[in-house]
Amino acid sequence: MPKPEVSASYQELSEDVERVSENPTDEREGEMEVHEDSSSVILPDGELGTTTPSLRFSKTCLKNVFSVILLFIYLLLMAVAVFLVYQTISDFREKLKHPVMSVTYKEVSLYDAPGIAFYPGKARLLSCKHHYYDHIPPLINPGQPGDIECTTQRINYSDPFTNQTMKYALVVQGPRDVKKRELVFLQFHLNETDQDFSAIDYLLFSSFQEFVSSTEKAKFMKDCESSYSSWKFSGGFRTWVKMSLVKTKEEDGSETVEFKQETSVVNYIDQRTKPRSDQLFFVVFEWKDPFIQTVQDIITANPWNMIALLCGIFLALFKAADFAKLSVKWMIKIRRRHLKRSRQVTNHIS
Repeated sequence: MPKPEVSASYQELSEDVERVSENPTDEREGEMEVHEDSSSVILPDGELGTTTPSLRFSKTCLKNVFSVILLFIYLLLMAVAVFLVYQTISDFREKLKHPVMSVTYKEVSLYDAPGIAFYPGKARLLSCKHHYYDHIPPLINPGQPGDIECTTQRINYSDPFTNQTMKYALVVQGPRDVKKRELVFLQFHLNETDQDFSAIDYLLFSSFQEFVSSTEKAKFMKDCESSYSSWKFSGGFRTWVKMSLVKTKEEDGSETVEFKQETSVVNYIDQRTKPRSDQLFFVVFEWKDPFIQTVQDIITANPWNMIALLCGIFLALFKAADFAKLSVKWMIKIRRRHLKRSRQVTNHIS
């Protein structure tokens, strides 16, 4: 009969439903096992659509190496900048301690007539004339008084070094026109002397006009004798003195004047008929050239140049430090990204 078979199948179905309801976790575990088995299948590289880990690692390594090289380069540049700062400051201090002497030349057509102070002693001025173009006419009656065409002044003052003895000076106006080669020719006569050698002292000062306009001429001459050097010219010769003017500027802004001389001496042939025991002195004063030499100390260190250079160096230092900081941050970021990708790939493979 068919009825007993239907009842038997229904009973088996109910038993299966009860078994499933009593153990639901077993079925889920089976499903998970199936899913894990399906996920454990490894696809080839082409199907993953990503690059291999070794290639990615090589690119990251190259980037890191390049960053390290750049970092060392900028550290080297920073060291060079620091050395330049030190060297610049050292050079500036050295130039401040040792200024450079500067010499300039100013061309003039007329000089301020210098003063020529003679200390003739027992000698007497016979003649004084201005000539031009280096031409001195032949002597007429040498040893006899002649024309005195120069501006002269006589003055007595006490010796600036001892203040005990009196000195007599004959001050003569020197030449002015350097373009026409103006010169002053003077002749002195010394009747007799008890010395073995005969000579006349003289000194040069910068301006004859200052001497004339001075109210205290004795003090003026004492100051000149204290400031300027004195020279001599001998009897029996014609001494030709070529002068040049040197101005020196001091650190406090004051200016000093100094004369340089070139002298040439020619023997005088005495053609007077009777032998004499007196001495004749001949001296010529002329400007050497139309150039006034100015000497001054110049500090070649320019503070503005040093400040500009230091600003540029410090700017480069800050830029290099900023770049180094960014490079380190970038390297750390790249390293973290590389580690993160490595973990992702490891987890994916596992």
